[in-house]
Amino acid sequence: MTIKVTVWGENVHEQTNEVVARIYPEGMHACIAAGLNEDPQIEARAVTLQDPEQGLPEALLEDTDVLLWWGHAAHGDVRDETVDRVQARVLQGMGLLVLHSAHYSRIFKRLMGTTCSLKWREAGERERLWVVNPGHPIVQGLGNYFELPHSEMYGEPFAVPNPDEVVFISAFEGGEVFRSGLTYKRGNGKIFYFGPGHETYPIYYDEQVRRVLKNGVKWACPEGSRWIDSCPNVPPDQAPNPVEVKGEGLHKPGEEGFK
Repeated sequence: MTIKVTVWGENVHEQTNEVVARIYPEGMHACIAAGLNEDPQIEARAVTLQDPEQGLPEALLEDTDVLLWWGHAAHGDVRDETVDRVQARVLQGMGLLVLHSAHYSRIFKRLMGTTCSLKWREAGERERLWVVNPGHPIVQGLGNYFELPHSEMYGEPFAVPNPDEVVFISAFEGGEVFRSGLTYKRGNGKIFYFGPGHETYPIYYDEQVRRVLKNGVKWACPEGSRWIDSCPNVPPDQAPNPVEVKGEGLHKPGEEGFK
């Protein structure tokens, strides 16, 4: 079965910063999608904030098994209706990979229910990512750790809920550590946050990073049937066991409840 993947990028730094434009001349989103498309099981397409309906119309999300999200400078430009559409699909079962500075994205903060803040430093220092859950599907094909020669430091405390699983812990040249690979379940959807990916370093060309993203997509792929969230008023005569109506109620038979 082919996994249908959408890579969403805000596509701002590529247009405004000469360093980012030089490293990612076709855009970070295109580079990430190209890496995923190396795997014959994955069919990845790239969209951007500037596309119609901010790149994520209902029909496209309906045709997406896993969504990757990269954002940094334009979190506030993402509209409520876009966040609503993505959240609904995650709850139904669509996988979501949240990359680097998308920890501050509106969709991640909504799904986490916290500020998602962290420490940071932009000094191009070495990042060593330790595999702390070696049996997890996301780390298959990796060694005990791998290194990125130049990365942006993200450090604890990371203001997210306690994760279901910690997959990576990063150690930086300056001494800080960071939980750089975390998994969550929200509704029927699986979420993977992955820390590396600063735009002024060629991180998304790295073979180990590409392996993590491919593994992450396969792990986050929906399982089973789609979960449609609803709140129906079940009439007494449709209860599994006979129900005698006693007393008076707020709602008439079949009437919708308050939400």
